Amino acid sequence: MDSDGLRWVEIPIPLPPEGGNETFAVGELSLLLCHTGGKPYVVRDECPHVRTSMQGGLIRGTILECPLHGGQLDLRDGRPVAMPIRRPVACYPVRSAGGGWQVGLPGFELAEWA
Repeated sequence: MDSDGLRWVEIPIPLPPEGGNETFAVGELSLLLCHTGGKPYVVRDECPHVRTSMQGGLIRGTILECPLHGGQLDLRDGRPVAMPIRRPVACYPVRSAGGGWQVGLPGFELAEWA
């Protein structure tokens, strides 16, 4: 665990093309890696509205649209920006590491699969 209280875990997939997203798992935790504006973002892969995967959702700027009902959230902080999403989604910091990427997960998230 780093001094920031996060455990940095390698992201096991390559960065998707600009405007794309792809799911990956860390233990039981399903995450979504998004690429927009030249930056990677990682959010929990679960629509806060109906708990479905967000994979394949359209990305415009930093806004991710749920592929099922069209609700939208901001990838920078997880806040909802369009109905029917009303609750935020968990977002995780990303950093480059030796030619790849790492996601920072808080200890309580890791307890689910450690």
